[in-house]
Amino acid sequence: MATQQPSRILWVVAVVVVLAIAGAAAAFVYEYNKPKAASPILTVHLGDNVTVNYIGKFGSGAQVGRVFDTSLYSVATNNQSSPKSLEYQSRGPVTAYTPLAVHVGPNAPASGYTVGNLTFNTVVTGFWQGLIGLSGNQSHTLVVPPNLGYGPLNVSCLATVPLVYTVPVLAYVSVTEFGTLYPGVTASVGVVFPDPTYGWNDSVFAVNSTSVAVQSLATASGTTDPNGLPFVVSNLNSTSITLSSQLTPANAGLVLGHATSGGLCGKTSFIVSSVDLATGTFTENFNPEVQGETLDFVVSVVDIFPV
Repeated sequence: MATQQPSRILWVVAVVVVLAIAGAAAAFVYEYNKPKAASPILTVHLGDNVTVNYIGKFGSGAQVGRVFDTSLYSVATNNQSSPKSLEYQSRGPVTAYTPLAVHVGPNAPASGYTVGNLTFNTVVTGFWQGLIGLSGNQSHTLVVPPNLGYGPLNVSCLATVPLVYTVPVLAYVSVTEFGTLYPGVTASVGVVFPDPTYGWNDSVFAVNSTSVAVQSLATASGTTDPNGLPFVVSNLNSTSITLSSQLTPANAGLVLGHATSGGLCGKTSFIVSSVDLATGTFTENFNPEVQGETLDFVVSVVDIFPV
């Protein structure tokens, strides 16, 4: 019996060791597989610099839903599902479409903030304010009213124009002015050439040392598009041509025109913002098309560079 005791003791020790190893293994497996504490999500704060992809659309006015700007090439080249605004301008090849570098705050140096090879600049208030609290790759729509966007309409950039007006059949211009108005045309009696404003033919009626008489060869009921707008010759006699606009109130905000000379507020293009049949006038709006409108920006933060 005495010889059996060591074996029993060894057996007990072996069991204890196995249980200890099993317990340690179980503890290791638990530690390895237990849920890890979530990493804090980086969000945009005031003063940060961020890169953002965006689609800018009109949220008010006649062009509601139309895209006026985007950083995404896929949107820029898709006019079927992303129709463009009247003054939309393509940036060109795919390489020109990159995320916008934005300083999240009201002020930035004139030269912007530089981080690596990126320069971050200030944008309209409603845009940068709407980015605060967003995290990377989170899509969100920012609704930016005029007071937080590009401001109200500047009334000094509006021009009231009659829907019906007349032009003379015979006009006299100086020899110098003739060369400017009709480049490449010889000032010789009988020469016929297209009118650069109205599209009908003109002819040189008379010439002397100081002036040239230009005769318009318009036809009754003929159509023309001065300034890119639709008109018809509603009356024609020996001395004058009456032009009547074909614009209607339904065209307001949806027609783009251009000034043949001058313009207002540094622009030569304008949008017909209203058509008033009662007063017989329409309004040429030379403000940027985004001014005075509520804008919707669909944004997605790409990278955040905390301060």
